Amino acid sequence: MVQRLVYRSRHSYATKSNQNRVVKTPGGKLVFQSTKKRASGPKCPVTGKRIQGIPHLRPAEYKRGLDYPGTEELLTVLMVESYQAVLSGKGLLEHSWWKSRRL
Repeated sequence: MVQRLVYRSRHSYATKSNQNRVVKTPGGKLVFQSTKKRASGPKCPVTGKRIQGIPHLRPAEYKRGLDYPGTEELLTVLMVESYQAVLSGKGLLEHSWWKSRRL
């Protein structure tokens, strides 16, 4: 017979914020392990497309981003380049074109 599983927290409804996966412990018992929400990643405000080369993290994880490999270099690049990680390539071209037209 299949082993029955019980939520570890009191929130017992299978909503988007309460996703779990079944994990087998070293003792052979099946338990629920709560999972985090998947991040959608940053989008360009001009074109609405995903920005390449930026990891898909939850908002708080960007803040403490030094825990992830290669993020230290990423953060230094973000500080140096003005539009890096904000606009996509096409969005940057459109944005700079409009900026030059206003002068």
